[in-house]
Amino acid sequence: MNHSEALAKQYHDLIEGGNIAGVGFKEVLHDVTWQEATTQIGDCNTINTLVYHVQYYVKMVTKMLEEGHLEGNDAASFVHEPVTSKEAWETLLENTWHEAKTFTKLLAQLPEKRLSEPFKVYGTYYRNLHGLIEHTYYHLGQMRLLKKLIRANG
Repeated sequence: MNHSEALAKQYHDLIEGGNIAGVGFKEVLHDVTWQEATTQIGDCNTINTLVYHVQYYVKMVTKMLEEGHLEGNDAASFVHEPVTSKEAWETLLENTWHEAKTFTKLLAQLPEKRLSEPFKVYGTYYRNLHGLIEHTYYHLGQMRLLKKLIRANG
């Protein structure tokens, strides 16, 4: 397995489970209702907003892998349509799983030599792709904690 394939497996396991953290996105979110996903705890982002944020970055990097250029910004990654129904929440999750699958496939096919090439920001492709995975783990932890807090406060 080369480095691109290893990064793709790491991201796949982050979404599907079986990773070093012992929990994946699908496991954390499988039973979250749309009401829970949109529940505000203090000034924290909602679970809904964090899912959208993660999806935005994956979609942006996927597009970069497909087309060779990076577009988007951090501020836009938090701007989304509100989720106001079970169907809208399920659609967001399905779109997130689809984006993750597309990203994983493209990442596994990325020529390994490209990993050491400069990326638009933050150094090399490897540093940015690995950073995306780390950033996603960070948000997974936030979502898991928010879910526990929401359910504890009923």
